Amino acid sequence: MSKAAAENTRTQSADDARLVAWVRQAAPYIHAFRGRTFVIAFGGEVLEGDDGGLRAQALAQDINLLESMGIKLVLVHGARPQIDAEMKHRGLTPRFHNGLRITDAETLECVKRAVGVTRIDLEALLSQGLPHTPMAGAYMRLTGGNFITAKPVGIVDGVDFQYTGAIRKVLAEEIQADLDQENVVLISSMGTSPSGEVFNLAWEEVAEAVATAVRADKLIYLCDAPGLVDRKGKLIEAITIDEATQSKVKQAPEVARVLPGALRACRKGVGRVHFLDRTVDGAMLMEFFTRDGVGTVITQAPLAQIRDATIDDVGSVVALIAPLEADGTLVKRSRERLEMEITRFSLLDHDGVIVGCAALYPFSKDKMAELACLVVMPEYQRLGYGELLRKHIEAKAKQLKLKRLFLLTTRTAQWFRERGFAEEGLESLPTERREFYNYQRRSKVLIKTL
Repeated sequence: MSKAAAENTRTQSADDARLVAWVRQAAPYIHAFRGRTFVIAFGGEVLEGDDGGLRAQALAQDINLLESMGIKLVLVHGARPQIDAEMKHRGLTPRFHNGLRITDAETLECVKRAVGVTRIDLEALLSQGLPHTPMAGAYMRLTGGNFITAKPVGIVDGVDFQYTGAIRKVLAEEIQADLDQENVVLISSMGTSPSGEVFNLAWEEVAEAVATAVRADKLIYLCDAPGLVDRKGKLIEAITIDEATQSKVKQAPEVARVLPGALRACRKGVGRVHFLDRTVDGAMLMEFFTRDGVGTVITQAPLAQIRDATIDDVGSVVALIAPLEADGTLVKRSRERLEMEITRFSLLDHDGVIVGCAALYPFSKDKMAELACLVVMPEYQRLGYGELLRKHIEAKAKQLKLKRLFLLTTRTAQWFRERGFAEEGLESLPTERREFYNYQRRSKVLIKTL
C-alpha cells in the first residue's frame, strides 16, 4: 500500500471513529426528545441573500431530520424582507413605529402576497424527497389553518396601526390534534378576526403565543446572531430568566427584539428557549445533539441541577464511573453494590443528561463522613461541575451535623488540597473505615474540617 493510500485509510478511520462517537453521544438526546414539542420560529431572511437558497435547503433538511426522530414540530415563519420587497415593487414606503410595521390597506395587500409566496416556498422546500439528499424517501405532512384569532393593535402614541394586529387567541387544541397525527404544523404571521378581517402579525409574537398555548418543550428562535452575549461580547451558553431580565448588555438587533417575548414564554411554562444563528449550517443539530451546543438557552432554573439518585439511576452511575474504574482511578464497584448504595449518591443533571456524581458515606459515631466517587464527564469539567458536587456533598455533611469530611485518593490529591483538604495519617480515619483500607492501592487520606 502506498503512503498516500495508507494516509487516506487512516483519515477515513479517524472520520469513522468521530462519526460513531457523535452518534453515541447524541443517542441520549434523541431518546429524550422523542414525542416532545418544538416550536421553531424564523423570519423571511432565511430565504434571502446570496446563499439564501442553500441556507433554506439546509434548514429544510434539518427540520426533516428532527421530524423523523419523532419530535413534534410547529414552524412559525415571518416575511419582513419579502414584504419590503413587494412594497418597493409597488412604489410604497414602509412605515414603522417602535419597531412595529404600520399596515394600511395597500400595505396589507403586499403582506398577503409576500406571506403567501413565502409560505408556498417553504412548503415546497419541506416537501422534497430527492435521491442522494438527506430528505430522500421522506414525506413530511404539512398542515396549517386559521389557528390564530387576531384583533387590531389600534392607536398607540397617536399612531393608528390600522391592519397591524395583536393575537387574541391561539387554537391550541387544533394544533395539538394535528401534532398527534404526526403532522408538522406551519403557521404564517397573519391572523383573522371573527368579523373576517385579516391582520398582519409579528412572527416573534406568533411564536411566543403558539409555544405558550401548546406548552412547547422548546421554543427556538433563528436570529441574526449566535445568541445572547455578556459585557465582554462573549456568547452566553445558558442563562436563567432572572439573569437575562437583569442584564443590561446590548444585544444584536433581532435578538433584542425577540428577547422580551422569549422571557415571557419561559415564564409561562415553555420548557426551554433557544437562540441560534440562522446563518450557521446545522445550528439546531449542534445545539440539541452535542454536549456543548452552539447558541444560548434560557431556562427558568439553572441548566445544571443536583439531585438525589434513585434506583433508576444505577445505569447512569455505572456509565460515569466505568472509565475511571478501568484506569485505576476508582476502586471497582459491582452493580449489586451500587444498587444497595445508590441512595448515597448525588447526581448532576445537565439538561436531562447525567454528567456527574458524588457519594456521601456518614460515620455518625465519629462525626465524620467520606466523600467518594466524585466524577464529572471530561466534556463538562471546564464548567466547574466538580466544584458544585464537592460543595453539595460538604453541605449535606454539615446538615447531618458531621464535623469532618475525608476521602481516599491516588491521583487527585492536589485538586482537593487546593480546596481546603489536608493530608493526614491512616489513623485519622474512623475505625470502621480503616478496617477496609486497601494497602495495595496506598491511597492518600485527605481530611477537611467543616
